[in-house]
Amino acid sequence: MSRGERRAALGVVRRPADAALLLRVTCVAAFVPAAMRLPLPRSAAILRPRRRRPPRSPEYVERVVAAVDAARIAAYPVVRQGCLTRAVTLFWFLARAGVPVELRFGIARTGEADGHAWLALDGAAYLETTDPEPKFTVTYRISP
Repeated sequence: MSRGERRAALGVVRRPADAALLLRVTCVAAFVPAAMRLPLPRSAAILRPRRRRPPRSPEYVERVVAAVDAARIAAYPVVRQGCLTRAVTLFWFLARAGVPVELRFGIARTGEADGHAWLALDGAAYLETTDPEPKFTVTYRISP
């Protein structure tokens, strides 16, 4: 990543609360590879929030998404690129913010060695540019 890309990613920090969120996101995102080496049921137990909370504002959700995308650029190589880090980190924060998202893992239907991780909300892909369901067979789900 170039300095310009990192500087642009840090543009999401407009106030101290944004800096604190970006730091928390970076810490969780850096932990994702270790957490995902565990058996999936154990990973699910770690990722699920321990208690239900009322949903946070849509503005908070936007701040989390921006912080996750910024951390993947600004904190590279500490934070890995890719769908797994993004989806798991988003799940961690959004599930704790009361958003009823589901974390899904899938493998390619075409037989090629390809996988994907994404979030679903109300049964549909959430925060994805295209729907991964036609290309990937869901192999595991984690719900809050």
